Amino acid sequence: MLRFNGSARSFCDGVSRRNFLQVGAFGAGLTLADMLRARDAQAAAAAWASRARSQKSAIMIYLPGGPSHMDMYDLKPDAPSEFRGEFRAIDTNVPGVRICEHMPLQAMMWDKLAVVRSVVSVDEHSDSLVLTGYAERVNRTADHPSIGAVVSKLRGQGTTPVPPFVSLRGMSRGTEPGYLGIAHRPFTPGGPGNANLRLANNITTDRLDARRDLLATFDDTRREIDASGTMRGMDAYTERAIEMVTAGVVRDALDLSKEPTASRDRYKGVEQFLTARRLVEAGVGCVTLSIGGWDTHGQNFQTLKRQLPMVDKGVATLIQDLHARGMQDDVVTVMWGEFGRTPKVNMNAGRDHWSPVMSALVAGGGLRMGQAVGASTAKGERPRDRPYSVPAVLSTVYHALGIDPGMTFPNGSGRPMYVLDDREPVRELLG
Repeated sequence: MLRFNGSARSFCDGVSRRNFLQVGAFGAGLTLADMLRARDAQAAAAAWASRARSQKSAIMIYLPGGPSHMDMYDLKPDAPSEFRGEFRAIDTNVPGVRICEHMPLQAMMWDKLAVVRSVVSVDEHSDSLVLTGYAERVNRTADHPSIGAVVSKLRGQGTTPVPPFVSLRGMSRGTEPGYLGIAHRPFTPGGPGNANLRLANNITTDRLDARRDLLATFDDTRREIDASGTMRGMDAYTERAIEMVTAGVVRDALDLSKEPTASRDRYKGVEQFLTARRLVEAGVGCVTLSIGGWDTHGQNFQTLKRQLPMVDKGVATLIQDLHARGMQDDVVTVMWGEFGRTPKVNMNAGRDHWSPVMSALVAGGGLRMGQAVGASTAKGERPRDRPYSVPAVLSTVYHALGIDPGMTFPNGSGRPMYVLDDREPVRELLG
């Protein structure tokens, strides 16, 4: 088996989220490299690159643990000290919009960014809501797919040398394909599976073809009795994995040594943002990544003094590069966590969970930039106006991608299910 391991992270609920993905050769115990078949890689890559240029992509940046809206994009300088905290608000290059002093790079380019400051969430430590539009407690039984899986379903027909969905942060409930099936799981190239992105042991084309045919013969009976469709899904998933390896497009995108030295230096410390940019350039439809830990029940300000400059660097450099390459309308980027933090600072100089309001940063995708949508109350406790749900932000992303969030797919019981039940987008971003 080929296993891509994700990172382990513990939140205040004591649960360790270790993410993993196993890819089998039609259910057999062979590595991905053992299954490769010969392909004209250059021709396949060229054909896919031509197709990919006509499609939009999404980069979903997840801040695990719940980032403090009060200390990033929704500062309250006139609130009492126990609410406003330690950070100062600074002007951006858009009149009337102010953000945290520790994000000066974004402030200088706010005309290329936007924030929704009135997003209402739920109190649970999970990426399920922000990546699927449904809370984890709902998804335990309903199995709604992630946005990346929906992109995969709509773009992943047939075999291509580029996977439609890549997770740079491993597997989690939020990245799962749910009722769309295992064929639409994300590829997670951040683990030791990177070694399998090349031919192993100088295996020949004839040997690969013979081994593949033998595996197919062994699996015929198993596939016929597999009523769940898992074997068919694994077949499709593995076929795309084969194309990914043989074409080499993703291997090249993940190889940051191919990036000019000056460019790598600009992303030093936030290399995931560079990898995400290279993946969407290669034609990947959805990329997810995460940075930092934001469950700041204690020492909130010390933690953010370290983390906010890195986030600022990653976001600003990524968005600048997308503009420099003329991709600003072709890639929509969203950065958020699962909820905000308590407006009032606690006795440990921290902020606790706060679902009544949070902020979401949005960029590109042909959306209307240079604004702050909605507002929270004077102490940052709840939306003052224009409250939006998390699915509303996701609906906006789907619109930017040219995907109708009102379309349906059959679930495991054959019942048609909407991509999103709550489909009203953030109108201010649509212009």
